[in-house]
Amino acid sequence: MVDDGVADDRTAQPRADVRLAAEAWESLFRAQVALMRRFQADDVWGELSIQEYDVLFTLARAPEGTLRPRDLGEGSLLTQPSLSRLVDRLEAAGLVTRAPVAGDRRGRAVRLTDAGRAAQREIGRRHVRSIDHLVGGALDADELTTLRRLCDKLRAAQPHLVDPVAAPGRAG
Repeated sequence: MVDDGVADDRTAQPRADVRLAAEAWESLFRAQVALMRRFQADDVWGELSIQEYDVLFTLARAPEGTLRPRDLGEGSLLTQPSLSRLVDRLEAAGLVTRAPVAGDRRGRAVRLTDAGRAAQREIGRRHVRSIDHLVGGALDADELTTLRRLCDKLRAAQPHLVDPVAAPGRAG
């Protein structure tokens, strides 16, 4: 089958060639890595790591600040063993709790505590200033809007990946 650059009737959009798709991905990936290195080096995290903050942020966006571990894992870039150890540390610090899930004798959920929510908000305010400096300082408002639209479109095109925050009824 020859790719003539014309999509089928379901998408009604021209299909990009393989090389362009690979180059776009490489550019996106390298930009993300460069930004993550800058964010990790920022002095905004206090006593937490960027990964610990990510868990607090993910929980803060979830209904009632609660997610099952598998849903929390889907919302982060951590492996399950790493996530379990990280949640252990956050629980020891009083930032999250683990509790049974109503109606599920074996189910457990991770819940953000008031202290965890306060820490997430404080760190989040500092982190947003850094994002504004590094991302907002490089792109104008129209470019930021386009970037968000394109990234949302890429994520939505991955139907097997569930966004635990966006999926209703996923929290326990």
